[in-house]
Amino acid sequence: MQTITPYKTDESKKEQVRFMFNNIAGTYDKLNRIISLGIDQRWRRRAIQILARENPSAVLDVATGTADFALAASSLPGVQLTGIDIAEDMLSIGREKVKAKGLEQRIELICADSENLPFESNKFDATIVSFGVRNFENLDKGLSEILRVIKPGGILIVLEGSTPQHQPMKFFYRLYVTKLLPWVGRLISKDKSAYQYLPDSIKAFPCGADFTEILDRVGFKKTYYEEQTFGVCTIYVGRKA
Repeated sequence: MQTITPYKTDESKKEQVRFMFNNIAGTYDKLNRIISLGIDQRWRRRAIQILARENPSAVLDVATGTADFALAASSLPGVQLTGIDIAEDMLSIGREKVKAKGLEQRIELICADSENLPFESNKFDATIVSFGVRNFENLDKGLSEILRVIKPGGILIVLEGSTPQHQPMKFFYRLYVTKLLPWVGRLISKDKSAYQYLPDSIKAFPCGADFTEILDRVGFKKTYYEEQTFGVCTIYVGRKA
């Protein structure tokens, strides 16, 4: 898989991603709503429907960012959520959102590395990741760490951007992400590279069966995927034996 980084520097992908998300933290939520036309919230609701079948009590949200996925998952009764991210500025905004909802006792946000999770093995009933796995520096290592901390029988749910495979949606999607999206991103976030990285990283990321094959290789079982909105986004599911 081709390595795509936000900036053309000598720093590692991980450090570039950390800098990028800290840099755009203040406009991240606003831009998410704009560039996805608000549909990202529908995708999260579908992922939470899948999670709800598990009746989890302890859930880890990897690459939680500003905690949108964790907050959505808090709708499940009795669930305790831990969110981790390497970008402290994103977490600060997430903590403000958690506090505003009065959920400090149910959602804890920690600055941590997805490829070196600070938790014992077999700790969580489920792990969720929303638009984060393509930012991993070492995809196999990050997924292996996630597998390690899930309890036997537990589930992984990944929500990730993908490229539609059928016309005419494929044509219009490419036009949108290569022309309009970077322009809107530059206008609002003032970070030219960040919103060029988004379509580039989605294009380079293995989607559909290619990604479930990676999940299988790492050790997940019963993997499958569901395309959302004509393939603009995909939900991936895997289970620990």
